[in-house]
Amino acid sequence: MALWNSHHFVVSTFAGGRLGGLGCNRNVLLPNWPIIGMLPAVWRNVSDIHDFITLVLKHHGGTLKFQGPWLTDTNFILTCDPMNVTHITSKNFGNYGKGPNFHDIFEFLGNGIINSDSHDWKQQRAMLHSMFQKKNFEILLQQTIEKKVENCLLPILNQVSKVGANVDLQDIFERFTFDTTSTTLFGFDPHCLPSRLHELSEIACEKSLPIIEDAIFYRHITPTFIWKLQKWLQIRLERNFNVAQENLDQFLHQCVAYSKREGQQSEGVEESDCHLLKSLIKEGSGNGKVSDKFLKDTAMNLLAAGNGTLAAGLSWLFWLVSTHPIVEGKIIQEIKDNCLIQEDNCLDLDKLVYLHGAVCEPLRLFTPVPFEHKYVTNHDTLPSGHHVGPNTKILYFLYSMGRMKQIWGDDYLEFKPERWISEKGRSIHMPSNKFITFNAGSRNCLGKGMTFIMLKMVAAAIIPKFRIQVMEDHPVTPRLSIVMGMRYGLKVQVTKRCT
Repeated sequence: MALWNSHHFVVSTFAGGRLGGLGCNRNVLLPNWPIIGMLPAVWRNVSDIHDFITLVLKHHGGTLKFQGPWLTDTNFILTCDPMNVTHITSKNFGNYGKGPNFHDIFEFLGNGIINSDSHDWKQQRAMLHSMFQKKNFEILLQQTIEKKVENCLLPILNQVSKVGANVDLQDIFERFTFDTTSTTLFGFDPHCLPSRLHELSEIACEKSLPIIEDAIFYRHITPTFIWKLQKWLQIRLERNFNVAQENLDQFLHQCVAYSKREGQQSEGVEESDCHLLKSLIKEGSGNGKVSDKFLKDTAMNLLAAGNGTLAAGLSWLFWLVSTHPIVEGKIIQEIKDNCLIQEDNCLDLDKLVYLHGAVCEPLRLFTPVPFEHKYVTNHDTLPSGHHVGPNTKILYFLYSMGRMKQIWGDDYLEFKPERWISEKGRSIHMPSNKFITFNAGSRNCLGKGMTFIMLKMVAAAIIPKFRIQVMEDHPVTPRLSIVMGMRYGLKVQVTKRCT
């Protein structure tokens, strides 16, 4: 079940490709030219950047000092060494923050949790962690997903199968996750995913986040003075970024205003009916610290963290399952077996052990957030022996760590749900220094549980009912973005299964 036998995706070995003949010559892979440094090699291979960086890091033992053009801020430490990542995220966490460059690049997040450090970050994380841990929030999330699946997702796939049309499944998932995330966080459903095929229309706020994510990716590989000049001139990706941010700001202002109106009328309302923004307003109303800006920044951070990543995870999951019929058959059988022993056909997601493994594999191989950005505060020495000084920027590559033989064994490029199942048939817990998808240490992802709930609920609802077949000759390759979706979408045909 190796990935390189699945459709048209080329894995990170580049075997037979334009990088295949380069062997292990480090200087050929990433030459350091006078004045311009290593940046030309990055731009030359930008169409395969995630796999190119993975190959380069493997040739350099997992860690590399990247030299950009002179007099620019494009010098980095690049690493996928698990020991280095554990050191950065856990053992010496206090020395590795976001830094001013991070704030410049991710300006659209304001002062939210993703952009914050130190005391502000601790306060926001503690508050959000408390809310996410409430049973009522999990119930609200599951009810929201179930309602959207039954009322919109299944009906529209059923219509696609009836008329014999093809559809971009990634677009469907992006609409679905935008609606469910907005409803759970803000109590407001923007109805990006309708129940009828002919009602599909482009909604500006839903299309804005991918545009912003693409622009932020290019900011990482472009000297700051260049992308800031483009921003000032309002050209290229920076112009698109500005328009997208305005659309998203308008949407979030509406969400904040809606939540505040609801908060004023919430007396006697069950706590289980309180979405996250309303809960924030209620909790902060006594201390006067919940300003409109705080609410808007928090909303932006949570939407950015939970929308595209979920859609990407669903897209890669359904592509892999659809191209591996044996895995597909096992998932269907497990769901049928568990339905038979459940009352009212209500599935216990925790009992779907094989499905859990099938969900983990795309999260490992196509990590929704392919790299993380850190900034060194004080002098330090990484476990790899590399010395880092104050103001050094470090990028650690989660995507590369999911494709390391040292971590995952000889079959590291295979889609293999069985690697997540013990001999006793139970789910295996992988430590964060191995399964890095949800980050590690103090900044581990607060939404990990919500991610698994959504992916499993959607997979359990769709896979037994519909056969998904990727269109012939449709290219499937990662997007050039900070969120690893599919560059050309996921064009599929949908066929209803016989029951």
